[in-house]
Amino acid sequence: MQSATITAERLTADDYRAMPEGGPRYQLIDGELHMAPAPSSFHQEIVWNLSQILGSYLRQSPVGRVYLAPCDVYLSEHDVVQPDLLFFTKARQHIRKDDGIHGAPDLVIEILSPSTALLDTKTKRAIYARTGVTELWIIDPSLQQIHLYDFARNHAKAVRLVEDDETFESALLPGLIISAAEVFKR
Repeated sequence: MQSATITAERLTADDYRAMPEGGPRYQLIDGELHMAPAPSSFHQEIVWNLSQILGSYLRQSPVGRVYLAPCDVYLSEHDVVQPDLLFFTKARQHIRKDDGIHGAPDLVIEILSPSTALLDTKTKRAIYARTGVTELWIIDPSLQQIHLYDFARNHAKAVRLVEDDETFESALLPGLIISAAEVFKR
């Protein structure tokens, strides 16, 4: 299933803000509205697992804040996205406003769904790299893989693929070791 796209003249963040609250969920990408259906239950389990892992870590080491979708992230005049999870350090807490996040989070986590996979892996990945996101984790539930992007090292390719019983760390979350098995736990 493809995400629905509404085509008109290029919309702006102000146009996006003027939309009514509530469902369905939209994102503004390069001036076009994209709507996606609700994610699968496994997608939601992964969000839950990550929120528990990151939340537990941040209670012990309060180095920043984590937010879950839906949360508007204003990256440019024509790009307002809703990543599945996002994190920004304490030093960048000024990007949090009442109506969402204004600026690039340090870390964005996208969990692929069939309807949005191409948008997440191509278009949004390029926007994240261009607008200053430091790290992107693209999580593929069907293959149970985590693609880690460090945009300072490489804008186009993942710097690491994590799967099975492997673990990984992020410089943004010092001391936290994340297990792929825990991320994909059902």
